[in-house]
Amino acid sequence: MTSPLTFTFRPLDPLNDAELLHTWVTHPKAAYWMMQDAKLQDVERAYMEIAADEHHHALLGLRDGEPAFLMEYYDPAHRELVGLYEPQPGDVGMHFLVPATDRPVHGYTKAVITAVMAHLFEDPRTARVVVEPDIANKAVHALNEAVGFVPEREIQKPEKKALLSFCTRDHFEKAVHG
Repeated sequence: MTSPLTFTFRPLDPLNDAELLHTWVTHPKAAYWMMQDAKLQDVERAYMEIAADEHHHALLGLRDGEPAFLMEYYDPAHRELVGLYEPQPGDVGMHFLVPATDRPVHGYTKAVITAVMAHLFEDPRTARVVVEPDIANKAVHALNEAVGFVPEREIQKPEKKALLSFCTRDHFEKAVHG
């Protein structure tokens, strides 16, 4: 039996991490991240804006101390979903990106989203996680469902048609721990 994957988190450094992030977000398999044509300076600028935003945060997930994935979380009452649904106290919006690899590991992306969700729920103020992936991103819909997300409805964002979904702490615990 192999040991479960463990991850740690650190704040993203927009300047020092931009080159790595640029390779991740511009890869063809990261199309849903919508930064395919971004230049290095675009990535730096985007993540400097996030770093300066009290309602939006970016973290790097680390595996054995090395950057392994990107996670963002935000206050949906102030970012991303303003006017598209009625936010509740304790709602936290989330995005995550696992970089493309030539050697995929079975179960890796599920381990990442599980770690992301556990990290968000470590904050006792987090009551519910909100996601709005592209309606066409069937792979992420399946991952979301695996960690307890329940789709509510399709919404139209400026950049995409999205599937608004929610995951309560209780749904997460039941999905992950039975």
